[in-house]
Amino acid sequence: MTQPDYIFESSWEVCNKVGGIYAVLSTRAASMQKRWKDHVIFVGPDWGAHSDMFFEEDPQLWQLFGAGPFDECSPRIGRWKVPGNPIAVLLRWEYLYARKNDIYGWAWNAFGVKSHAAYGDYDDSCLFGYAAGQLIESMLKPLYGKTPRLKVVAHSNEWQTAFMLFYLCAFCPKVRTLFTTHATSIGRSIAGNGKPLYDYFTAYHGDQMAEELNMVSKHSAEKQAAYWADCFTTVSGITAKECAQLLDKPVDIVTPNGFEQGFVPKGSAYTQRRAEVRRWLKQWAQNKLRENIEDEACFVCVAGRQEWKNKGIDVFMDSMRHVAAERMGNGDQRHVIAFVLVPYLEQSIVRIGKTSIVFIPYYLDGSHDDMPFTYYDVLMGMDMSVFPSYYEPWGYTPLESVALGVPTVTTSLSGFGDWYKRSVEPSSLPVAPVTVIERNDSNYNQVVTKTAETVLAFLNLPKQTVTALRKASMAVGKMADWQHFFGCYEQAYDMALKKKRR
Repeated sequence: MTQPDYIFESSWEVCNKVGGIYAVLSTRAASMQKRWKDHVIFVGPDWGAHSDMFFEEDPQLWQLFGAGPFDECSPRIGRWKVPGNPIAVLLRWEYLYARKNDIYGWAWNAFGVKSHAAYGDYDDSCLFGYAAGQLIESMLKPLYGKTPRLKVVAHSNEWQTAFMLFYLCAFCPKVRTLFTTHATSIGRSIAGNGKPLYDYFTAYHGDQMAEELNMVSKHSAEKQAAYWADCFTTVSGITAKECAQLLDKPVDIVTPNGFEQGFVPKGSAYTQRRAEVRRWLKQWAQNKLRENIEDEACFVCVAGRQEWKNKGIDVFMDSMRHVAAERMGNGDQRHVIAFVLVPYLEQSIVRIGKTSIVFIPYYLDGSHDDMPFTYYDVLMGMDMSVFPSYYEPWGYTPLESVALGVPTVTTSLSGFGDWYKRSVEPSSLPVAPVTVIERNDSNYNQVVTKTAETVLAFLNLPKQTVTALRKASMAVGKMADWQHFFGCYEQAYDMALKKKRR
């Protein structure tokens, strides 16, 4: 198997914790460093103080590349503060705004990218990608000068970095390119606009829907990156079907997302951290509800972006109302606190008897004075999690949950749920830590009912079974460790390096 000497990987979420791709890259970094020590370079946007929460600058690292870099993009080099501590280079792209129209004209003529309908974040993303291509070219010149046959791959994640791929294809053709779509822009948009994605899936045409949903430019950049990449990948079989249907380009290989066990505290450190977080969650709930909460209260959560339908927040809210009504009928006096961990989303508290919905509307990065914990910390304090997603190409939230010892609920429409059903033999575990609920376009009420039934069943489990569930959850997390999934990336690198150019 042919493998690269250097890997450059770019994403809008390198040292920029805003979504699921941050989890993909930051948890994969340790496996990459172990295999290619300091020959893996992540490239991301420089957001100054925000980036510095995740990045430690070290200008001495430029010496590894033999010469100073292209400096118009004001690059900073250092270490990404995640397990593995890989090299990261952060850059700016504003210097390209004066050339924006020329760059878009070039992209149309060379690659067929339709930038004429651009709006919103398109300009920043594409110019960032173009700047990343220039930077990588400048870093490679001295390396190619010493070793002309150096094998290099550059990996673009999502449409935001498509212009990096286009730049390297045109101006640095020795570099082999990979492109990963973590969710097609059109698939997400169809689902987010309330259209039935699955019932009429084979009738959708990506270009037509891009016109209808005002997504022409983003869809075009994504589609052309998929076409021009030496290896095109996505994260699940579910999204692979989307790519074939909506991008008119089957993926070359599926590269599922794993987890890095280095993020999970061990032994007494885990026990102490969980206890500390639970005390804080109890106090938060007491402050919101203005009543005492017992130590044995059950903490349940949902988390994600403010995508009410796609992330299943609507199902969670309705299912917890079902749970509350059922518990009122049976006289259960134990508190159940359902935490909604969605940044910037806060509503009036729903409270029925001993069941309450409490909002924590912060981005959980540990930086808020009244919110001293990260998302992983808070997740460790839960008893169970519920992620009944409608659109979820992979589903890091349920994977993170089980990896941190918290049993979870997901759906058949999540890539992780699909992987679990296909890969985990039920008889291999004493209890099932993952409940995968079948979901489609027309069974919303059944999903709500099944979710509520799962939560109610959990509340009635004896303590020893709950303990077994937590152990089984961690076992599933280890099954999805990057050491088991990273081989797919090695195959992708091999494909890219062996691809015959058009």
